[in-house]
Amino acid sequence: MSVKIDSKAMISPCARLGKNITVGPYATIDENVTIGDDCVIDSFAQVLGYTNIGKGCHIFPYAVVGNIPQDLKYKGDKSFLVIGDNNRIREFVTINPGTDRDAKTVIGNDNLIMAYSHIAHDCIIGDGNVLANCATLAGYVEMGNQGVIGGLVAVHQFCRLGDFSIVGGCSKVVQDIPPYSMCDGHPAKICGLNVLGLKRAKFTSSTVKLLKKAFKIIFFENHPFNEAKILAKNELSSLGELDYLIDFISSSKRGIST
Repeated sequence: MSVKIDSKAMISPCARLGKNITVGPYATIDENVTIGDDCVIDSFAQVLGYTNIGKGCHIFPYAVVGNIPQDLKYKGDKSFLVIGDNNRIREFVTINPGTDRDAKTVIGNDNLIMAYSHIAHDCIIGDGNVLANCATLAGYVEMGNQGVIGGLVAVHQFCRLGDFSIVGGCSKVVQDIPPYSMCDGHPAKICGLNVLGLKRAKFTSSTVKLLKKAFKIIFFENHPFNEAKILAKNELSSLGELDYLIDFISSSKRGIST
C-alpha cells in the first residue's frame, strides 16, 4: 500500500518512511527520523532528532517525540530515541532522547502512553505498559513489562518499576517499585500484591498464592531483608517469579518503596 502524506505535512526528504504510512496536515518529521511500516502520524505531531520508530505505531495530534532533552547537562551531542512496534502515543505526550553522546531513550512494544505524559531522557520502558494521563517519568527511569502508572504520577530519576506493578494515581515515586506490587501514596508505599493484574495476565492461581505468601514474608512481617529472602526461599517452592522479585530488591540502589 502507498504512503499517504497530506500536502501540508512538513517532512524532510531525508527522512526514511516505511510502507503504508499516514501523515496528517502540519505534522513535522525531521531528516534523521526513521518510521516503520503501517504507522500513523497525526496532524501537528512532531517527530524530531535521531528517532527510530517501529511498525504499527500511532502518534496522536500535538505529541512531540525526539526533541532535545530537558536536561541542563545536554550539550548538543548526538543522542537517540528508539521506539518499538505497536505503540500508541496520545495527545501532547513528550518523549526525549538520551542526554550524553550516543545515549538512548528506549521504548519497547505495545505500550499505551496517554495524553500529556512525559518520558524524559535516558529512560528504558519495556513492553505492554500503560502510562495514564500526565504520568511523568524523570531521567534514567526504568520500567519493566505489563506495568501501570496511574494519572498524575511523578517518578523520581533513576527509579525502577518492576514487571506487573501498578502505581495508584497522584502518587509520588521516590524509590523502586517492586515487581507484582500495588503501590500508592506520598511517597508511594506497597499496599499489597497486584492480584487483579496478575490474573488478567493469566498467572496461575498457585503462582498468585505463592507470591501472596512471599509478599507477606518480605514486606509485612518486619524481617530484615536478608532474613526475609531466606525465609521466603525456604518456605516456598521453587518459583521463577520469586527469584525475580528477590533479585530486583537485592539490586536496588535507591531502596524499595515499602
